Amino acid sequence: MKGRAMTSRAGRLVAVVVTYNRLAQLQVTLPRLLESAEEHLQAVIVVDNASTDGTGDWLAGQGAARLDVLRLEANLGGAGGFERGMRLAVERYDPDWIVVMDDDARPEPGALARFQGQDRSEAEAWAAAVYHLDGRICDMNRPSINPFWHREVLWRTVLGKGRDGFHIGRAEYEGQETVAIDGTSFVGFFVSRQGMRLAGFPDGSLFIYGDDVLYTLGLTRAGGRILFDPGLRFEHDFSTMTDGDQRFLPLWKSYYHYRNLLMVYRMASGLLFPLVLLAASLKWLMKVRHHGGERVAFLGLVLRALRDGLLSRTDVPHARVLDWATRGR
Repeated sequence: MKGRAMTSRAGRLVAVVVTYNRLAQLQVTLPRLLESAEEHLQAVIVVDNASTDGTGDWLAGQGAARLDVLRLEANLGGAGGFERGMRLAVERYDPDWIVVMDDDARPEPGALARFQGQDRSEAEAWAAAVYHLDGRICDMNRPSINPFWHREVLWRTVLGKGRDGFHIGRAEYEGQETVAIDGTSFVGFFVSRQGMRLAGFPDGSLFIYGDDVLYTLGLTRAGGRILFDPGLRFEHDFSTMTDGDQRFLPLWKSYYHYRNLLMVYRMASGLLFPLVLLAASLKWLMKVRHHGGERVAFLGLVLRALRDGLLSRTDVPHARVLDWATRGR
């Protein structure tokens, strides 16, 4: 989008929301989106991942003209939902921009008007500032700068900063300036038509986790620019890990997390991947100590995740992953 004439509005915007068995959350998110004026949001595509909790019936009863429901025959996970939804948005609406989010995330009031109220042509994509409902920064949605592409960020990370060394911090969230980033989540992610020409669509075969980081890192690597705007505020009402540890609930989610994260590490680290692989493998296997009563199942998931991540194998049926998670309990 570089070189486009300055405009007062970003252009036609379509929202893509992926949902699965979280009707109560969707009943907050969808009305929030439809509160936006039509000039700020052309349409809302809700991708229903074959929900069984009444979501389909509730969506069928909504009379909003801007609501477009895509009901899938099987649960394809968040990754599959985003791929299908974004493809439909392009085919049916040919928007200038798509904004994506989970069913438990939504823009704060006025966020879409802010997006439309400023020229956005200096970047192919924009990332929002995502907060918990209580106002805390949502750590899982913090945008990042790839330390392997920026030497000063790598040193800052290695020399004690850890995760804070390569993720956007409180100063950037509380500031007024936009910040160039390399990767971000699919909560409050705005991608332009040109961005999709560069990066294509998300890889739906990943099922859940990592599809957003792989996609946004791929966009950056392809020459696209992503900017973090602290004034674009979203809220995220989620619960995945238990308080006080790093266990996933349910356990099967750990397979997708580690497999896909290994693929992220490979893209991010390049020639340094063998060292990253060794460090990550040891760290993940050490987490078995937190899994009393399910250690055999956890180790099995991690070892399979390492194997499949190295092979970039993403065709494992979800039913098989569920079976792996119950073994050894």
